[in-house]
Amino acid sequence: MKMWLLSMILPGLLLTSNACSTTDEPMKIEEPTPAPDPQPTGGRALVVYFSCTNTTKGIADQIVEAADATTWRIEPEVAYTSEDLNYNNSSSRANREQNDPSARPAIKGKCENLADYDVVFLGYPIWWGKAPKVIFTFLESHDLAGKTVVPFCTSHSSGIGSSDTDLHHLATGAEWKQGRRFNGNESKETIEKWIESMNLNFNNDTNAGVFNLSKGTNGNAPTVKLSSGYDMPILGLGTYSLHGATCVNSVKAALAAGFRKIDTAHMYDNEEEVGQGVRESGVPRTEIFVATKLYPNQYADPETAIEECLRKLDIGYIDLMLLHHPGTNDVKAYKAMEKYVAAGKIRSIGVSCYYVKEINNFLPKVNIKPVLVQNEAHPYYQDTEVMEHLHNLGIVVEAWYPLGGRGHQKELLRDPVLSEIAAKHNKSVVQVILRWHLQRCVVAIPGSSNPDHIRENISVFDFSLTDDEMARITALDRNEKHDWY
Repeated sequence: MKMWLLSMILPGLLLTSNACSTTDEPMKIEEPTPAPDPQPTGGRALVVYFSCTNTTKGIADQIVEAADATTWRIEPEVAYTSEDLNYNNSSSRANREQNDPSARPAIKGKCENLADYDVVFLGYPIWWGKAPKVIFTFLESHDLAGKTVVPFCTSHSSGIGSSDTDLHHLATGAEWKQGRRFNGNESKETIEKWIESMNLNFNNDTNAGVFNLSKGTNGNAPTVKLSSGYDMPILGLGTYSLHGATCVNSVKAALAAGFRKIDTAHMYDNEEEVGQGVRESGVPRTEIFVATKLYPNQYADPETAIEECLRKLDIGYIDLMLLHHPGTNDVKAYKAMEKYVAAGKIRSIGVSCYYVKEINNFLPKVNIKPVLVQNEAHPYYQDTEVMEHLHNLGIVVEAWYPLGGRGHQKELLRDPVLSEIAAKHNKSVVQVILRWHLQRCVVAIPGSSNPDHIRENISVFDFSLTDDEMARITALDRNEKHDWY
């Protein structure tokens, strides 16, 4: 990789070529490094940056203004001197650090309020084609899981290069946006357009761990805001095993009853019927949230699969597309979905049947954090550890087989504890189970072709389970996962 000069130059240093003289920051010596900024407060996003000559700081300040953000400056415990940054001295401090994979210069303090921000801009100069090792120190000493990280760098001519990739792998669990390089005199307009192009959610109102059930009424489920910025109903119709006219009529019945979320998949072989039901329902398309899934046998040619899905549904766009299971080429398929998000044909993307190990391995490989993970969950298989992990990552959890499915549904509907609680509230066991999911902040998608049952399933907002009742249902957990995968 071509090597570039560091940010600060010794006074009077003679440069042998223009290529070597182009650096990330102006050729000047700044005043002694100031004390670290105070802990950030307020603002909708956080700008974290490292700067030796204030060029990176200048870009950071513009981002703060454009994004209504606040800032925290990374300061090394031992400030860099001009000699430390002498490009021509192979033994200089910066030269040694950049050539040492294990180098981690200590930094002053810690950004204690990092948890208050969902979006973090991370700025740094380019040193020898890479990020300074002090940035590695910051990432390894701060937890960015569940956050959207937007890297940016300053350089006269070097691009962001491998620094983007190098740093991405240090931010486990973060949604890592593609980075951008700026020069020191970048215009305010350019920076504003860059921020706007990413459609970032600065409102800090995405809380995957909390549902506001008080906003729900029977026949009108409340929504949760996904990390993509879109609102999704927390109760929907599952269409697994529904086909032909039965599927079309079930979708129409669900929408007539007040459901606004419909879940389908390529594997269900009913996307055409779901689309027909949506179109014939009389409900405006903009009010309906349709989710579908790609199956592993489609991952090798994901663009063709996505186009087929769009054609079969025939509803203009897809609100949510998931990978149905981990599989060969799942990253390739997911990145294809990312392209369709950029094109506006898919609004949100996620995965299904991903657990702690799977999601942790997957996140560093993709650019858009999954907004949702759909996993098996019901009172006999509660998967609490996984759900807590996903919520901590800012990912919404959705239950497939919320009523137990083929393996447990019959037994669950006869369970004496659930029956007792249902009788107390004058509700069905199904309604109790669905309410339990929602109070756990888990989205539920019960399936049914019976209009009466469909109406029953969305009539769960006129009662609530007590803490004791929630605890009794929690005690039913057997950790019994369905045995087909």
